[in-house]
Amino acid sequence: MITIHGIKNCDTMKKARAWLDAKGIAHAFHDYKTQGVTPEMLRAWVAEHGWEKLLNRAGTTFRKLPEAEKEGLDEARAVALMLAQPSMIKRPVLDLGQTRLVGFSPESYAKALD
Repeated sequence: MITIHGIKNCDTMKKARAWLDAKGIAHAFHDYKTQGVTPEMLRAWVAEHGWEKLLNRAGTTFRKLPEAEKEGLDEARAVALMLAQPSMIKRPVLDLGQTRLVGFSPESYAKALD
């Protein structure tokens, strides 16, 4: 089963879910803002894609952090931030079982799913 991880009201999530629905691709939705994300899950995503790709630096939550928390980030600190505030995880994360896609583009989804 394909699972799309993200936040319900995120515009990018809405586009990704609409794309999946339009293609008739069954999927489960995991809202990591309300349901959380396990350390094991996040570490697996980081191992596959790197923390730099997963950390949503453009989001309001990250931008509101004090400068001292943003400076000198490393994997351990970034993972701790994302676990504490899952809205800092870039979205969506589309779990295809063997691989995951981070972010949404119709082209990357089509390549992975068609």
